[in-house]
Amino acid sequence: MMVVSAIVAVGKNLEIGKDNQLLWHLPLDMKYFKEITTGHHVIMGRKSYESIPKKYRPLPNRVNVVVSRQKDLHIEGALVAASINKAIEMAEAAGENEVFIIGGGQIYNLALKTDLVDRLYITRVDASFDADIFFPTIDFNDWNEVSNRKTKMDERNAHDLTFTIYDKN
Repeated sequence: MMVVSAIVAVGKNLEIGKDNQLLWHLPLDMKYFKEITTGHHVIMGRKSYESIPKKYRPLPNRVNVVVSRQKDLHIEGALVAASINKAIEMAEAAGENEVFIIGGGQIYNLALKTDLVDRLYITRVDASFDADIFFPTIDFNDWNEVSNRKTKMDERNAHDLTFTIYDKN
């Protein structure tokens, strides 16, 4: 059975973006994201895909699946799905063992509201940010913490980070 995971980095107030951009540059979190998602299908909304710098898209060594209601959308090097469910079906049909929902806010909201997510990879950034996109509030009574790793800020990472994995009860 395939695991549907959501992977996200959030500020103290669940901030994830502003003006279709990330709020921070944290190489440690980028490295973690790459390690976890490489070799898998990654599902994202069109705006999230477009927010990835051109030189990094499609995200290498991953099957990029862009969810969009635009019927005639074609994206070089990526698959396009009309819904999150269709994107998940595409991953499952390809024999995927774990698929990753990587954003943005609308996609996370829909996936969590419709109970599609089995696992959460949450990087907590120990700071508050001015944002216009937020991750949904999670009732952690429905989740088991599987692992938790804290890192301190350094010369390349301006904030302390906590990497936590949760599995749905």
